[in-house]
Amino acid sequence: NKKAFVELLFWKSPAAIREMTEGYGSLREGEGAGRTRVTPWTPQEEQELRELYWKYKEVEGEDVIAAILAHLPAPGRTRRQVVKQLVRL
Repeated sequence: NKKAFVELLFWKSPAAIREMTEGYGSLREGEGAGRTRVTPWTPQEEQELRELYWKYKEVEGEDVIAAILAHLPAPGRTRRQVVKQLVRL
């Protein structure tokens, strides 16, 4: 690529640097540190999240999100995903 030197001047992120050095398309193959697609919340999960929030919001001295994560049946949800979904609801 004759214009690769321009890309060398304007790197955007570590992921872009890795893709340039290892070859384009390496992040799309799942080998890179690219972000994974977040699975959407199902209506059942949303309902359980609401119920758990109302159950644990009044408990003093306890982290509400930690309690929800401990009792959330869907594995693989992060703290950030739970907080974001609660704000959305």
